[in-house]
Amino acid sequence: MKTRNVYIVGGARIPFMKSMTAYRDVSSEELMTASLKSLVDRYNLEGKTVGDVALGAVMHSSANWNLAREVVQSSGLHPNTPAYNVQRACGTSLENTIQIAHKISSHQIESGIAGGVDSNSDLPIMVSRTFARKLIALNSARTLGEKVKIILGIKPSDLKPVLPAVVEPRTGKSMGEHCELMVKEWNISRQEQDELALASHRNAAQAYKDGFYDDLVFPFQGNKTDGILRADTTLEKLSKLKPVFDKSEKGTLTAGNSSSLTDGSSTVLLASEEEAKKNNWPLLAKIVDSHTSAVDYVAGEGLLMAPTVAVSELLKRNGLKLQDFDFYEIHEAFAGQVLCTMKAWESAEYCKTRLGRSEPLGKIDRSKLNVRGSSIALGHPFAATGAKIVGVLAKILHSAGPGKRGLIVVCTAGGMGVATILES
Repeated sequence: MKTRNVYIVGGARIPFMKSMTAYRDVSSEELMTASLKSLVDRYNLEGKTVGDVALGAVMHSSANWNLAREVVQSSGLHPNTPAYNVQRACGTSLENTIQIAHKISSHQIESGIAGGVDSNSDLPIMVSRTFARKLIALNSARTLGEKVKIILGIKPSDLKPVLPAVVEPRTGKSMGEHCELMVKEWNISRQEQDELALASHRNAAQAYKDGFYDDLVFPFQGNKTDGILRADTTLEKLSKLKPVFDKSEKGTLTAGNSSSLTDGSSTVLLASEEEAKKNNWPLLAKIVDSHTSAVDYVAGEGLLMAPTVAVSELLKRNGLKLQDFDFYEIHEAFAGQVLCTMKAWESAEYCKTRLGRSEPLGKIDRSKLNVRGSSIALGHPFAATGAKIVGVLAKILHSAGPGKRGLIVVCTAGGMGVATILES
């Protein structure tokens, strides 16, 4: 049986909010359910069954071991709709989109939903390993004497809670610290980073003004727009912020040119052409291909440079040049990371030694980059970002008319990168 085309029908999400603010008392499950309910309402899926639902979170509590299925059962979808969890760090919901697309392409299902959620306000706080072992032993103890002995052996230090840290286990460095190393290696200036951050805010603010997000972002908990967006920011304001990860005079990454810790969720609906026509759903954009790569950041490669490799391999397989795109959606974990990626593509030495190319990939037209804002302005709830970008780019391509092509690029923790091509 031949594979078939898979289309993005549309996306739906709740407003992204800075962590420990508007959603501080809302669970990750509730956040994810809100976006899925919005999608269900928008595309008349109440009481209906879709082929599969792939959801995920980076910060996963053990209580949410069956998150996707629980969310589906609260969403309005028919209970016969299956669901499963996926985690690929910041690329989670893009990976989910790709997996659902493969299922539709191979005729396993006719339609499916991908999405993701994360909340730093609903952190899965754990107990220490020593305390956990003692609790397990206490649960297994058979006599009162054994139990008393274990209880008396609990030390105050055992009771210290363990909070998840956004650091690389093999280096002990945060993503921001790794990015500081990258911008120093690639000689990316503070001003360049602030300028890209400013463009993100301006593009996002204009998108809201134009009504672009009216059918993508749905009210939740009294919030109607993303809480991180600063329509009134200026280069002067951004330049006054102090470095966060390297606080010396050499530091360049600030709260203004980095994505904020964010709470939120997002979803996207995919379908075969036949299923979309049957339900009178729009065919916004076709998923063409995707590639995932990784780099050895422990050995010295930049932690967030894997997208350079993923894009190169994707272009090779599809016989395309980097300039063969009408729109580029490069996830802004940090402005510096986006700039390092683009500078690497322009480097003949890097493209030869790391990407195995005889010529550099070259420059992209910056006027085509993140034209409706990206993570610095809109926020970055880790696992939710990929599906958010898919929904945005699909709408951009559809609005631009047939025959347009877009490239999605997402860097992730662990030194991975995911790249995907969409076409209208």
